[in-house]
Amino acid sequence: MARALAEAFGEVHQIDIHDYGTGNLDTVADYLDEPFWPFVDWTITNPPFRLAERFIRHALSLSEAGVAMLVRTQFLEGVGRHERLFARHPPTAVLQFAERVPMVRGRLDPKASTATSYCWLVWDLCATGPTQLVWLPPCRRRLEREEDWT
Repeated sequence: MARALAEAFGEVHQIDIHDYGTGNLDTVADYLDEPFWPFVDWTITNPPFRLAERFIRHALSLSEAGVAMLVRTQFLEGVGRHERLFARHPPTAVLQFAERVPMVRGRLDPKASTATSYCWLVWDLCATGPTQLVWLPPCRRRLEREEDWT
């Protein structure tokens, strides 16, 4: 994700709990355990799904302009999560993928399929107004490049 973001943003910092060999990792650390991360403009990531709520709260406290998190769509459900997060910090936008985006743990598979639905939750900290629901049209085949799989 950091490589793709670097194509759109001038400066990207990548922090992960393990070095997965991507070649652009700035820091190996647990994002949630480090209290002294510097403030950044945007935090954009796909957090571990079981820790997504904690990642969002932490990112909101460290980000100047916004936060974008790729999560399972079912993350939007839950009374407790609504009370702890969404009622207090509603996202600016929910960007729902119209097509299923396969994510296969531990490997890349260009032919993978999935029954799991994903969306981007975006908090634009400069915006006001109600949460907008936006459908992302099918785009996987158009946006994928051969070098993504090498």
